[in-house]
Amino acid sequence: MSPAGTHSFIGMLTGSGPVVQAVLYLLILISIASWAVVLYKWKQIRVARQGAEHFIDVFWEIRNLSEVAKACEALPENPVAEVFKAGYEELVRLRNKKKSGPEALTTELAGVANVERAMRRAQSLQMTRLEKMLTFLATAASATPFIGLFGTVWGIMNSFLGLSQSGNTTLQAVAPGISEALVATAMGLAAAIPALVAYNHFSRQARVIGVEMENFASEFLNIAERHFLV
Repeated sequence: MSPAGTHSFIGMLTGSGPVVQAVLYLLILISIASWAVVLYKWKQIRVARQGAEHFIDVFWEIRNLSEVAKACEALPENPVAEVFKAGYEELVRLRNKKKSGPEALTTELAGVANVERAMRRAQSLQMTRLEKMLTFLATAASATPFIGLFGTVWGIMNSFLGLSQSGNTTLQAVAPGISEALVATAMGLAAAIPALVAYNHFSRQARVIGVEMENFASEFLNIAERHFLV
């Protein structure tokens, strides 16, 4: 292959050996998948953050739990609203059960604990949903540099093997093969860096939403214990 053919990425891709080509195609596929996950998580996290802030404003503005529960129907994919619904449904079930019995409502630990467990369970489910696919980004960020390095090592090994067989020891003879091999390392880094940045960003955003759910659950439990389980 002429040196001119090595100046473009397409030329390096098509002119590489089968192993290096397989590595490059694999890295391209992982990079495309990573960007698809990044776009999906960006939309999901943005909707969740905005929805959580909106619901908290609605909750403190309405202050009527039944009305808030009705408002939750118009708030899809809202993690804080899902935590509220879990606690509210358990609170209603508990109150109905207490009213049907001979004893009055009390703040016994079992009642409060039931509501808390329901909200913790909903919070865990929402965190699992928010953290979904982040493992793929972490895996891509950690694995793609090594995949690219494997392609580079293989390409350089073949270049020096061909050099020893041809007997031509000039730099021009080995430079095209080495440059093609180094493209694998560059591709590995190109796939890893965005995935790593996105993973760190989305992980932090998920933790922030998790803190908002935790704070809201604590406030809801205080309200439930003061005004409904008395």
